Amino acid sequence: MSDSSAFTGSRILVVGGAGFVGSNLCHMLAAQRPEALFIVDNLLSSHPSNLPEGPGVHFVLGSIADDRLLADLPERLDYVFHLACFHGNQSSIADPIADHDNNTITTLKLFDRLSRRRDVKRVVYAGAGCAVAKKTFDGAMATPEDAPVSLSHDSPYSISKLVGEMYAAYYAGQHGLPVVTARFQNIYGPREILGAGNWRGTVHSVWRNVIPTFVWKALHGESLPLDNGGIASRDFIFVEDLARGLQACALRGAAGEVYNLASGVETTIRTLAETINRLTGNAGGIDLRPPRPWDNSGQRFGSTEKSRRELGFAAEVGLEDGLARTIGWTRANQDLIRHCMNHHQWFLDHPGAGRWPQLSPALSA
Repeated sequence: MSDSSAFTGSRILVVGGAGFVGSNLCHMLAAQRPEALFIVDNLLSSHPSNLPEGPGVHFVLGSIADDRLLADLPERLDYVFHLACFHGNQSSIADPIADHDNNTITTLKLFDRLSRRRDVKRVVYAGAGCAVAKKTFDGAMATPEDAPVSLSHDSPYSISKLVGEMYAAYYAGQHGLPVVTARFQNIYGPREILGAGNWRGTVHSVWRNVIPTFVWKALHGESLPLDNGGIASRDFIFVEDLARGLQACALRGAAGEVYNLASGVETTIRTLAETINRLTGNAGGIDLRPPRPWDNSGQRFGSTEKSRRELGFAAEVGLEDGLARTIGWTRANQDLIRHCMNHHQWFLDHPGAGRWPQLSPALSA
């Protein structure tokens, strides 16, 4: 049986299935005619238009940390994909408690509940490459799955994703939960909607990751902002490749193991910006800016050796092709994206909202 039909007749739960990555995975799974595809999402940073429709697809609005929802999980689940998170680094810095509630607690509660069952063949947890990669601007080497882990991190998001990996290892070793960690690199592609979901404390509720931000600005003739001159580098993997990798983790990943889902290609942010400007015909150029004060994660990319050897997984979509497809999707969905962005306009116009005003002693007496 090929991976394109491996989930036919299965009962699958995808937590965070309305999000960017989750929705692409759900569309792939739904096309394989599972017996049931259960999708849980609280829509905190996602949009319901991403959801697939069809026989056997069931959507539940809510957080997997809700005890009532956990207690009512469907009988017999073959596969579980845990992709929910509090997006992303800047939002977690603005509100570490919300990050904890939506990243750490969700993972712990889900793993604890699933550890009491014996029907699940595999649980796939979404880890983060940024939590493990060496923090350097002096040249990157491919980060393997067994790279040493530092206690120094740039954001609560990075910490919570790493804690999730620790819980995965704990529940696999102590309770026999068949959990596999898929360590994500920088994902891009269709269905990443700028502004999707609720305001999460910073402008990055709108301006999410670098590629959708750059594509939107380029399509509208704006200059592309390059922090620290764009010398940082990342490993960009197309979302459809990553969704295939998640399925490979579920089908062939060993319980308790970690697998990089990476392209293995290092790309500087400046090269990325120049490529997007060329593909869109943007004459706005680039806007050189100082480094972000909190960000020490300079240059990184992931090793693909273990995933190739044990999962038979390799990324297939090159960056230029993936960017062209992302640009095409963005052009076709500008009304939806603009609607989601405009939803936050009041907060963008009032950047101090959500913080106590600093009044003089006379006024506050």
